[in-house]
Amino acid sequence: MKPTVLLVEDDQFFAKVMKRHIEKAGYEVLYCADGEAGWETFQQRDIDLCVLDVVMPKKDGFALTKDIRSINENVPIIITSSRYMEQDRMLGFENGADDYIVKPFNMQEFLLRLDVFIKRARLLRSEKQITYLVGNLRFNYQQCNVVVEVKKPAPDGGTKIEVEHLQLPPKESDLFKYLCENPNKKLKRDQIMSCVWDGDESYNKRSMDVYLTRLRRYIAPDPTLSVATYHGKGIMFIANEADRHQEIIKA
Repeated sequence: MKPTVLLVEDDQFFAKVMKRHIEKAGYEVLYCADGEAGWETFQQRDIDLCVLDVVMPKKDGFALTKDIRSINENVPIIITSSRYMEQDRMLGFENGADDYIVKPFNMQEFLLRLDVFIKRARLLRSEKQITYLVGNLRFNYQQCNVVVEVKKPAPDGGTKIEVEHLQLPPKESDLFKYLCENPNKKLKRDQIMSCVWDGDESYNKRSMDVYLTRLRRYIAPDPTLSVATYHGKGIMFIANEADRHQEIIKA
């Protein structure tokens, strides 16, 4: 079965060109001309990847991204827009987008990015799962899932342990995976950009800051974990204990 791409774009001429190229690359394309139609289609169909414009009737791409993330943290979302200002890119990432591509763009490069995200999403269904144990966190990379044990006051005056489950978007999972594999090391930002974003110049260090802010919130319940910033030198993921092992998940 072909992977299904949801394309939401109000420029019908541009959408027709996009649809033709994506289908030629081997994907099924569901096209919607406005954000509300895109939202309804996403809820009704099994979508492997979303390509969203920003300025659209009824619901803009930022709002649609946020809605999609509210019910699905794993599906890759690529925003394509003529809005090139840094604050627009930041808003896209803050709402949960995995990539932000400014129009006009090279179609071959776009298709390569799409292919990377589709393949990465398929890892979620892999039988062999890589799990990282850091502090009180248990992070399953393929499932983009973090399980954290949180100590809270008990009615009798003592403490109790509660387990919380967090879902990370794919790009945040990539970043957290890299940090888990390099705990207690000073990591240069350029080094992280190269390894996590494959040296993609369309991302900048401000984009990384958005993801780091989110990761800090995820690890906040565990006092043994933190992300320290060294101005001019990079960052360090501080973890008293870090381990990695593989689990074989039965189909």
